[in-house]
Amino acid sequence: MSHPAIAGIPLVLGGNVFGWTVKGDEAFAVLDAFYEAGGRMIDTADVYSAWIPGHKGGESETVIGEWMAARGVRGEMRIHTKTGMLSTRKPLAPGSAGDPDLYQPDEIMKSLGASLDRLQTDYLDLYYAHRDFEELEIGAIVAAFDATVKAGKVRSLGASNFTAERLSAALAAADATGAEPFTALQNEYNLVSRKAYGPELQQLCTSRGIAMLPFFGLASGYLTGKYRKPEDFEKGNRTQRVKDYAEVGPPVLAAMDKVAAETGASLPAIALAWLNVQPGIAAPIASARSLEQLPPLIEGATLKLSDDQVASLTEASN
Repeated sequence: MSHPAIAGIPLVLGGNVFGWTVKGDEAFAVLDAFYEAGGRMIDTADVYSAWIPGHKGGESETVIGEWMAARGVRGEMRIHTKTGMLSTRKPLAPGSAGDPDLYQPDEIMKSLGASLDRLQTDYLDLYYAHRDFEELEIGAIVAAFDATVKAGKVRSLGASNFTAERLSAALAAADATGAEPFTALQNEYNLVSRKAYGPELQQLCTSRGIAMLPFFGLASGYLTGKYRKPEDFEKGNRTQRVKDYAEVGPPVLAAMDKVAAETGASLPAIALAWLNVQPGIAAPIASARSLEQLPPLIEGATLKLSDDQVASLTEASN
């Protein structure tokens, strides 16, 4: 898919872990290995990782900015970041209904300036509205983000966690006013969670050429296959989230195990390869907390599944 924010292998490296579960030299090692494998897209957000005590948000952007500056690779990379969950006044609490004032034009420009400073760059390849505020008139959101492009600081715009109805309304508002439209979507989508990118959104993205870049491509680690027994759900940083998949997931893991036996591929690679052939998807987002976690993600960018394998995985996930 031709899009100014898309380059390299079809994999976006998730930056939520940087400055949180992976730091310093280890973070640089992961980023180096991703780059050396042909990875050119990194996803982050100004709120990463404000949920950690002592953090205030921007830690991930800071690590990525330091790495790009140290390696001199900014021109080759496509940097995607987001705003809308971190107030310039105070961090929003997890689960907060949010603050619609974050989408006031001056707030967006202030947040954008802070992100650019941390990333040590003067432009973004892709800037997302991290969430929708449905109480706001959609045209106001479109106009506020359009201003970042008109200012020469952003090259393309994306919407994250938007419904089909609101994304369609945003596109109509941009068409009517000549504003820069949202040309990327970032919603949750994977083999065990498909509701947030249903048929209506798929049709909208494919008809309008919108690049879908799904988050939680590995379902917070569930699709790696390491969560199978009750005691498995008691280990790690994301155990509460992966418990959500305990009921629906076993048939999917069984289908993935069969494909793994047929191909010799790892389960994470199979999960990402399935995503890469779904309608409208340009590349999935997945993160690596260590060098050891990266090769299966790279494998997923090149793995080709047969039509029968794709169909069997899709059927198991329904």
